[in-house]
Amino acid sequence: MELIFLVLIFTVAFLYASVGHGGASGYMALMVLYGLSPIAMRSSVLVMNIIVSTIAFLLYYRGQHFKMILFWPFVVTAIPMAFLGALTPMHGLLFRMLLMACLLLGIYRLIFNIHRDAGTLRPLPIPLALCIGGCIGYISGLIGIGGGILLSPVLLLMRWANQKEAAAVSAPFILSNSIVGLLGTLHNQTFIFNKQLLIMITMATVGGILGSFMGSFKWKPKFLNYVLAFVLLIASIKLIVS
Repeated sequence: MELIFLVLIFTVAFLYASVGHGGASGYMALMVLYGLSPIAMRSSVLVMNIIVSTIAFLLYYRGQHFKMILFWPFVVTAIPMAFLGALTPMHGLLFRMLLMACLLLGIYRLIFNIHRDAGTLRPLPIPLALCIGGCIGYISGLIGIGGGILLSPVLLLMRWANQKEAAAVSAPFILSNSIVGLLGTLHNQTFIFNKQLLIMITMATVGGILGSFMGSFKWKPKFLNYVLAFVLLIASIKLIVS
């Protein structure tokens, strides 16, 4: 396994954790850039996502930003739908289109900084949240991401949460969907574990710990958002021309 690839895995985990996410879309982007099959590597991405999102959740929970009312309406429908999505067969073209859509959404969120506080918050409509959670969960299980880049913009654009609250809710949402998605890969026997995965997990863990610390106590996320957007943009372009 190339050293540069491992360094980039560390960097993605570091940057994503600094803004409260697990990094699945970033890992997917790297695999696309390196010519690896994201479908074949879905289990590896989910394992790294679980570890980094756990670290991010613990950090934001300690900061008392987590609100259960913003979490359970989304996750209660997302979990079964994520499992269903993980069991759904994926074809190459559809997979690339869905992944590209998620990457472009991540770019929009990062560049235009829509995670900023949006003034007066609105109460969360439970029925709508249940529907949105199910949709995000299915897409997350289908393409092997935790769903944070989909949930955060919804919370912020609809003014259901501020920046810190959205991050605190997204982290356990990502964790829950990633665990269910991983169980799905075990069920359909597509889980892959080898020495390379162990090395990637180690790099992602170290990056997640350092990123969570630096993002929470030392750095402002604005510059990190542009770096992440650049990585996702390159991956999106490769998906378009491939």
